Amino acid sequence: MAEHYDIPMPTRDQMLNLTPFFRLTPGNIITYIILAVGLVVTVMRFTLGIGAVSNLDDNYPWGIWIGFDLLCGVALAAGGYFTTVACYVLGLKRFHSAVRPAVTTAFLGYFFVVVALHYDLGHPLRLPYAFFYPGTTSVLFEVGLCVATYVTVLFCEFSVMPIEWLAHRFPILRIFHKLITKTVILLTIFGVTLSTLHQSSLGSLFLIAPGKLHPLWYSPFMPMFFFVSSMAAGASMVIFEGMLTHKGLQFYMDTNHAKDSKLVTLSFSRAASFILMGYFMLKLIDMIVQNNMGYLFSGYGVLWLVEMFGFVLLPALIYAKGARDGNEHICQIGSIITVLGIIFNRFNVSIIAFNWHLPAAERYFPSWHEITVSVFIVTLIITVYRFIVYHMPVLYEHPNFRHHG
Repeated sequence: MAEHYDIPMPTRDQMLNLTPFFRLTPGNIITYIILAVGLVVTVMRFTLGIGAVSNLDDNYPWGIWIGFDLLCGVALAAGGYFTTVACYVLGLKRFHSAVRPAVTTAFLGYFFVVVALHYDLGHPLRLPYAFFYPGTTSVLFEVGLCVATYVTVLFCEFSVMPIEWLAHRFPILRIFHKLITKTVILLTIFGVTLSTLHQSSLGSLFLIAPGKLHPLWYSPFMPMFFFVSSMAAGASMVIFEGMLTHKGLQFYMDTNHAKDSKLVTLSFSRAASFILMGYFMLKLIDMIVQNNMGYLFSGYGVLWLVEMFGFVLLPALIYAKGARDGNEHICQIGSIITVLGIIFNRFNVSIIAFNWHLPAAERYFPSWHEITVSVFIVTLIITVYRFIVYHMPVLYEHPNFRHHG
């Protein structure tokens, strides 16, 4: 039997543990301020309209809410499918401790991507129209359908945690727990299939803009680039989340999770190193084949070189060295650089290198309202994640459900 720390688990008589949220720590105070300002801007957005809070126009109908909240959010939530495939499909059970944190983050990431999408839609109440009046030849319809279905799959995978939390009060939930644990492999296969489709299709959205997107980023292989980079993002987010969790939530972690963290970090670093190196070579070959080397001697060329060498090749080498030397801290540095690189790439594709022919005066820059909403969404994700970890067996095995999957 695994040895456990003294984890403050909820009991039948005390289901909620809200004390950490009411402590006047600097982190909590900053969180409350961001949430308060974000709520005010949210009210402005949905009462005054999208034009009152954004700098979007006909040239830039997609801004930071798509570039960051959607494109980055979906890519950085890829740790869910990456980890479950490794554990349940490939049979690498040594990564089992990383599954629940990865699934939790993935579910929250996708759920709040949908929440953030409501801010970007001119008529947010019409979001379900896509399913009642489907445009089956549209890539955007395929993205919407896959994301909606995958959120449902992630909810099913995630639901075992709230079930184990609430089973004290509602024993009937154990029936659903058994059902979900028996179908975990099916859910995993379904989930990775959907992820393959929509991660790549997000790149396909930009295939219709060859004249607007800079040639260094535009490619007929953009769907493949988006999918491959999402795998690197998934592995890196698992490492990055593990680093943050061990610093701030170690009291909610059992010895198995603490003991396996280095193994997960080093193994995922090896995988990320190979993926990033492959991605670097693919992008380099694509740039040469499309005869875009001349663009390297321009401002956009500098951006492309910084992205490829500073945020792809560099972390690939850092991961390789860290994994070879067994140095967990070096691997964590690699994860930070990779996560920043994913954000930089998605910003380049959707905003910076988009409409590159336009003069500077007509270029898009997000309003403070748009930036506030994005920070608000990220803060909500962190706050909800804290609530889940404080109450549900994410970082430990519940003693009443041990060995149930």
